Amino acid sequence: MAIQRYAAESVSDSTIRTVKIPSDDMKGRIIGREGRNIRAIEKATGADILIDDTPGVISVSCFDKVRQTIAAETLQKLVADGRVHPSRVEELVEQTKRDVNDRIQKAGTEAVTELGLRGLHPKVVEAMGRLQFRTSYGQNVLKHSIEVAYLAQMIADQLGLNGQIARRAGFLHDIGKAMDHEVEGGHPAIGMDFLRKFGEKSEAVLNAVGGHHADFPSTTPCTPIVMAADAVSGARP
Repeated sequence: MAIQRYAAESVSDSTIRTVKIPSDDMKGRIIGREGRNIRAIEKATGADILIDDTPGVISVSCFDKVRQTIAAETLQKLVADGRVHPSRVEELVEQTKRDVNDRIQKAGTEAVTELGLRGLHPKVVEAMGRLQFRTSYGQNVLKHSIEVAYLAQMIADQLGLNGQIARRAGFLHDIGKAMDHEVEGGHPAIGMDFLRKFGEKSEAVLNAVGGHHADFPSTTPCTPIVMAADAVSGARP
Protein backbone atom coordinates (compact mmCIF):
# COMPACT_ATOMS: atom_id res chain seq x y z
CA MET A 1 0.00 0.00 0.00
CA ALA A 2 2.88 2.36 0.80
CA ILE A 3 4.41 1.72 -2.63
CA GLN A 4 1.13 2.65 -4.32
CA ARG A 5 0.71 5.80 -2.24
CA TYR A 6 4.22 7.17 -2.80
CA ALA A 7 5.59 8.12 -6.22
CA ALA A 8 8.90 9.89 -6.85
CA GLU A 9 11.25 10.35 -9.78
CA SER A 10 14.03 7.82 -10.18
CA VAL A 11 17.35 9.24 -11.35
CA SER A 12 20.37 7.29 -12.56
CA ASP A 13 23.91 8.64 -12.07
CA SER A 14 27.37 7.30 -12.91
CA THR A 15 30.85 7.61 -11.41
CA ILE A 16 32.40 9.30 -14.47
CA ARG A 17 31.70 12.84 -15.65
CA THR A 18 32.88 14.39 -18.89
CA VAL A 19 33.84 18.01 -19.46
CA LYS A 20 33.55 19.48 -22.97
CA ILE A 21 36.77 21.00 -24.34
CA PRO A 22 36.36 23.37 -27.33
CA SER A 23 39.67 22.57 -29.08
CA ASP A 24 42.82 20.45 -29.01
CA ASP A 25 44.74 23.64 -28.20
CA MET A 26 42.70 24.07 -25.02
CA LYS A 27 43.15 20.39 -24.19
CA GLY A 28 46.92 20.92 -24.45
CA ARG A 29 46.76 23.95 -22.16
CA ILE A 30 44.72 21.95 -19.59
CA ILE A 31 47.42 19.25 -19.66
CA GLY A 32 50.24 21.82 -19.36
CA ARG A 33 53.96 21.43 -19.94
CA GLU A 34 54.88 17.83 -19.07
CA GLY A 35 51.43 17.45 -17.50
CA ARG A 36 51.95 19.98 -14.68
CA ASN A 37 48.43 21.51 -14.89
CA ILE A 38 46.69 18.12 -14.85
CA ARG A 39 48.83 17.06 -11.87
CA ALA A 40 47.91 20.28 -10.05
CA ILE A 41 44.18 19.61 -10.58
CA GLU A 42 44.47 15.98 -9.45
CA LYS A 43 46.49 16.94 -6.36
CA ALA A 44 44.11 19.75 -5.34
CA THR A 45 40.88 17.76 -5.86
CA GLY A 46 41.79 14.09 -5.30
CA ALA A 47 40.06 13.12 -8.56
CA ASP A 48 41.56 11.35 -11.61
CA ILE A 49 41.59 13.33 -14.86
CA LEU A 50 41.41 10.97 -17.85
CA ILE A 51 42.53 12.23 -21.25
CA ASP A 52 42.44 9.94 -24.27
CA ASP A 53 42.00 10.31 -28.03
CA THR A 54 38.29 11.13 -27.75
CA PRO A 55 37.94 14.58 -29.34
CA GLY A 56 36.38 17.43 -27.38
CA VAL A 57 36.10 15.86 -23.92
CA ILE A 58 38.08 15.21 -20.74
CA SER A 59 36.75 12.64 -18.25
CA VAL A 60 36.79 13.07 -14.47
CA SER A 61 36.70 9.90 -12.39
CA CYS A 62 36.36 9.64 -8.60
CA PHE A 63 34.37 7.45 -6.19
CA ASP A 64 33.89 10.50 -3.93
CA LYS A 65 31.23 12.41 -5.87
CA VAL A 66 31.90 15.68 -4.00
CA ARG A 67 35.54 15.65 -5.11
CA GLN A 68 34.49 14.63 -8.62
CA THR A 69 32.07 17.57 -8.81
CA ILE A 70 34.74 20.01 -7.58
CA ALA A 71 37.23 18.70 -10.19
CA ALA A 72 34.71 18.81 -13.07
CA GLU A 73 33.47 22.31 -12.24
CA THR A 74 37.04 23.58 -11.79
CA LEU A 75 37.87 22.24 -15.27
CA GLN A 76 34.80 23.99 -16.71
CA LYS A 77 35.91 27.29 -15.13
CA LEU A 78 39.46 26.87 -16.45
CA VAL A 79 38.14 26.27 -19.97
CA ALA A 80 35.88 29.35 -19.75
CA ASP A 81 38.64 31.50 -18.24
CA GLY A 82 41.45 30.42 -20.58
CA ARG A 83 44.21 31.09 -18.02
CA VAL A 84 45.59 27.68 -17.03
CA HIS A 85 48.53 27.39 -14.62
CA PRO A 86 48.99 25.70 -11.22
CA SER A 87 48.34 28.79 -9.06
CA ARG A 88 45.15 29.58 -11.02
CA VAL A 89 44.10 25.93 -10.58
CA GLU A 90 44.47 26.21 -6.78
CA GLU A 91 42.53 29.47 -6.72
CA LEU A 92 39.62 28.03 -8.74
CA VAL A 93 39.56 24.77 -6.73
CA GLU A 94 39.15 26.77 -3.49
CA GLN A 95 36.39 28.89 -5.05
CA THR A 96 34.59 25.77 -6.34
CA LYS A 97 34.91 24.04 -2.93
CA ARG A 98 33.13 27.00 -1.31
CA ASP A 99 30.35 26.87 -3.96
CA VAL A 100 29.87 23.11 -3.54
CA ASN A 101 29.85 23.38 0.28
CA ASP A 102 27.13 26.03 0.03
CA ARG A 103 25.08 23.66 -2.15
CA ILE A 104 25.64 20.81 0.32
CA GLN A 105 24.29 22.94 3.19
CA LYS A 106 21.32 24.05 1.08
CA ALA A 107 20.45 20.49 -0.03
CA GLY A 108 20.61 19.17 3.56
CA THR A 109 18.54 22.04 4.94
CA GLU A 110 15.88 21.73 2.23
CA ALA A 111 15.53 17.97 2.80
CA VAL A 112 15.20 18.39 6.59
CA THR A 113 12.65 21.17 6.10
CA GLU A 114 10.63 19.11 3.59
CA LEU A 115 10.42 16.22 6.07
CA GLY A 116 9.70 18.48 9.06
CA LEU A 117 12.52 16.99 11.16
CA ARG A 118 13.64 18.88 14.28
CA GLY A 119 16.64 18.86 16.57
CA LEU A 120 19.24 17.65 14.06
CA HIS A 121 22.82 18.82 14.67
CA PRO A 122 24.21 21.06 11.87
CA LYS A 123 26.90 18.42 11.17
CA VAL A 124 24.13 15.85 10.59
CA VAL A 125 22.33 18.22 8.20
CA GLU A 126 25.61 18.84 6.33
CA ALA A 127 26.34 15.09 6.08
CA MET A 128 22.87 14.48 4.61
CA GLY A 129 23.50 17.29 2.10
CA ARG A 130 26.68 15.51 0.95
CA LEU A 131 24.50 12.56 -0.10
CA GLN A 132 23.17 14.80 -2.90
CA PHE A 133 26.48 13.97 -4.62
CA ARG A 134 26.54 10.25 -3.74
CA THR A 135 24.95 7.42 -5.71
CA SER A 136 24.19 3.81 -4.87
CA TYR A 137 23.36 1.42 -7.72
CA GLY A 138 22.73 4.48 -9.88
CA GLN A 139 20.32 6.07 -7.38
CA ASN A 140 20.88 9.51 -5.83
CA VAL A 141 21.31 8.73 -2.12
CA LEU A 142 19.71 11.94 -0.77
CA LYS A 143 16.58 11.38 -2.90
CA HIS A 144 16.62 7.72 -1.83
CA SER A 145 16.82 8.82 1.85
CA ILE A 146 13.81 11.14 1.48
CA GLU A 147 11.90 8.35 -0.27
CA VAL A 148 12.75 5.82 2.48
CA ALA A 149 11.64 8.38 5.10
CA TYR A 150 8.18 8.72 3.54
CA LEU A 151 7.78 4.99 2.91
CA ALA A 152 8.86 4.12 6.47
CA GLN A 153 6.37 6.62 7.90
CA MET A 154 3.51 5.22 5.81
CA ILE A 155 4.30 1.64 6.85
CA ALA A 156 4.59 2.62 10.54
CA ASP A 157 1.35 4.62 10.44
CA GLN A 158 -0.40 1.68 8.78
CA LEU A 159 0.75 -0.55 11.67
CA GLY A 160 -0.30 1.95 14.34
CA LEU A 161 3.32 2.73 15.29
CA ASN A 162 5.20 6.03 15.61
CA GLY A 163 5.37 7.41 12.07
CA GLN A 164 7.53 10.40 13.03
CA ILE A 165 10.29 8.21 14.49
CA ALA A 166 10.13 5.93 11.45
CA ARG A 167 10.40 8.94 9.12
CA ARG A 168 13.45 10.25 11.03
CA ALA A 169 15.11 6.81 11.00
CA GLY A 170 14.33 6.29 7.32
CA PHE A 171 15.83 9.66 6.39
CA LEU A 172 19.04 9.07 8.37
CA HIS A 173 19.55 5.37 7.58
CA ASP A 174 22.30 5.91 4.95
CA ILE A 175 24.10 8.86 6.60
CA GLY A 176 27.21 6.70 6.96
CA LYS A 177 27.62 6.84 3.16
CA ALA A 178 28.53 10.53 3.54
CA MET A 179 31.81 9.58 5.21
CA ASP A 180 32.50 5.92 4.36
CA HIS A 181 35.26 6.94 1.91
CA GLU A 182 37.22 8.41 4.86
CA VAL A 183 36.24 6.09 7.76
CA GLU A 184 36.91 2.36 8.09
CA GLY A 185 33.92 0.02 8.31
CA GLY A 186 30.45 -0.42 6.85
CA HIS A 187 28.12 2.56 6.41
CA PRO A 188 25.46 1.35 8.95
CA ALA A 189 27.91 1.27 11.90
CA ILE A 190 29.66 4.48 10.74
CA GLY A 191 26.28 6.25 10.55
CA MET A 192 25.12 5.03 13.96
CA ASP A 193 28.36 6.16 15.64
CA PHE A 194 28.22 9.54 13.85
CA LEU A 195 24.62 10.18 14.94
CA ARG A 196 25.36 9.17 18.53
CA LYS A 197 28.37 11.53 18.55
CA PHE A 198 26.22 14.43 17.33
CA GLY A 199 23.39 14.07 19.81
CA GLU A 200 20.80 11.64 18.37
CA LYS A 201 18.91 10.43 21.46
CA SER A 202 16.35 8.02 19.96
CA GLU A 203 17.44 4.40 20.45
CA ALA A 204 14.93 3.36 17.76
CA VAL A 205 16.60 5.70 15.23
CA LEU A 206 20.13 4.58 16.19
CA ASN A 207 19.21 0.89 15.97
CA ALA A 208 17.49 1.36 12.59
CA VAL A 209 20.54 3.18 11.18
CA GLY A 210 23.01 0.61 12.54
CA GLY A 211 20.84 -2.42 11.84
CA HIS A 212 19.16 -1.74 8.49
CA HIS A 213 21.44 -4.35 6.82
CA ALA A 214 21.03 -6.77 9.75
CA ASP A 215 24.49 -5.95 11.15
CA PHE A 216 22.88 -5.56 14.61
CA PRO A 217 19.80 -7.28 16.11
CA SER A 218 16.59 -5.24 15.77
CA THR A 219 15.52 -3.81 19.13
CA THR A 220 12.35 -2.01 17.93
CA PRO A 221 9.85 -2.49 15.06
CA CYS A 222 11.33 0.65 13.48
CA THR A 223 14.38 -1.28 12.21
CA PRO A 224 12.57 -3.88 10.06
CA ILE A 225 10.28 -1.09 8.81
CA VAL A 226 13.32 0.87 7.60
CA MET A 227 14.78 -2.32 6.09
CA ALA A 228 11.54 -2.83 4.14
CA ALA A 229 11.33 0.81 3.02
CA ASP A 230 15.00 0.73 1.97
CA ALA A 231 14.42 -2.40 -0.13
CA VAL A 232 11.29 -0.92 -1.72
CA SER A 233 13.05 2.31 -2.65
CA GLY A 234 16.20 0.58 -3.89
CA ALA A 235 14.29 -1.89 -6.06
CA ARG A 236 11.54 0.42 -7.32
CA PRO A 237 13.30 1.95 -10.38
